[in-house]
Amino acid sequence: MPHSFRPAVLLAAVALALLASTSDPAGAQARAQPTLPTVKLTAGIHVITAEAATTNQSRTIGLMHRERLAPNHGMLFVFDDKAQQCFWMRNTIVPLTIAFIEDDGTILQLADMAPKSEASHCSQRPVRFALEMEQGWFGKRGIAPGAKVGGLPVPSR
Repeated sequence: MPHSFRPAVLLAAVALALLASTSDPAGAQARAQPTLPTVKLTAGIHVITAEAATTNQSRTIGLMHRERLAPNHGMLFVFDDKAQQCFWMRNTIVPLTIAFIEDDGTILQLADMAPKSEASHCSQRPVRFALEMEQGWFGKRGIAPGAKVGGLPVPSR
């Protein structure tokens, strides 16, 4: 390759890499995110260790590419504002059940989500919290809509 051509190719490669890392959220979704800070939640007599996804990026990546969840571990999605929240399972390997949770900790609804599916699962009403656990976790413990989850962060608004 001619010497005058190499800098142009290098510059183009760097520009493409920067563009991909800043404007392509799929690039960020290509791998599991590092473990997030955790919170301890309760559901009845059960204690849950939940990673707290509190930023747009951490909520977007969620549990994608994780191969397993430790017993009684999940992910709590915390949103700044109450809204209808919708989730899918793109790039998520572990089958999950999601609980949409009211500000007072009441479970509004549960939905089982299939791995690697792009089917949307949305809250019936605006909520600020959603908790993903291994599929069947809630059912095996008799936890259903109307049950309370304790230990949720206090909403700032």
